[in-house]
Amino acid sequence: MLPLRYVCAALPAALLGWSWLAADDSSPQPTISRQPDGDMLVSIPSSPGTTLRLETSTNLLNWQPLATTTATNSSIQHRDSAAIYHPSRHYRFTPAPQGALTGDHLPSSDGDILIRPINHASFLLQWKNIAIYCDPVGATSLYSTLPKADVIIISHSHSDHWSSSTVSSIRNTSGCAIFAPQAVANAMNSTLRPLTTIMANNTSASIRGFSISAIPAYNSNHPVGSGNGYVLTIAGTRLYFSGDTGDIPETRALTNIDAAFLCMNIPFTMNVSSAVSVVRAFRPRIIYPYHYRNQDNSLADLRLFEDLVSTDLGIEVRTRPWY
Repeated sequence: MLPLRYVCAALPAALLGWSWLAADDSSPQPTISRQPDGDMLVSIPSSPGTTLRLETSTNLLNWQPLATTTATNSSIQHRDSAAIYHPSRHYRFTPAPQGALTGDHLPSSDGDILIRPINHASFLLQWKNIAIYCDPVGATSLYSTLPKADVIIISHSHSDHWSSSTVSSIRNTSGCAIFAPQAVANAMNSTLRPLTTIMANNTSASIRGFSISAIPAYNSNHPVGSGNGYVLTIAGTRLYFSGDTGDIPETRALTNIDAAFLCMNIPFTMNVSSAVSVVRAFRPRIIYPYHYRNQDNSLADLRLFEDLVSTDLGIEVRTRPWY
């Protein structure tokens, strides 16, 4: 008896096609289908509110969590954008631990990092039960089911990246460390300011077992030194988030980035072609396009972005619902 609920084996298409192996005949029957862009759509019938963990393997022996997902309507679905780079890919669903957050899983040398997009430029990282928020802004309802912040990292002072009320409402009152540039610290109240480490361009800090490095972030709308992007190194895994920046040499020079969050909207940051050029220069293993709502409220063309990044450099493009 396998210690799991459902197993799906994705076999090389040239040999056997793609097929599922279910734990038993009475299990809900999942489906798997190759999408036109090469992604694999994995889905399984589930009752609304059911939370399952999707795991992947290349040998059916060693499994890595890919995503924790809760059913909406009557199914759980996940698009695996890394499938195109694997000649064989196996999937299984297992029950998620009680109270598990939903999101993508990124492996590190000391446990997974969970990635949870929230809205626009705001997202949550959770590692070893440490909740790390990046540029948290927005209504309290966006954060009502999420853990309180142990660490908050703020890129710059614009209102879609920094909100005193949001930071105040989500911080863990038992202990929260904030990292921000000087302009943000200047706007803080007397409660938040003592919790804050000021990060200038090209400075670094450490907290709770991981490091934070401030990377310059600038363009014609954001003066040099007014804000930061950041590289977080968590148990050997490197994540970059851009804040608001243009096509600059400091971003192009980044190396060994496992997952990156890159801004892409006009006229404030980069258009699609500029963002693609930057991504193909620093070659993150995974790229999350985010901050892609334009000034006129239209959204940047993510399909064009994915097509232009292409597959020749092995970069996985993860598009997620940020809006």
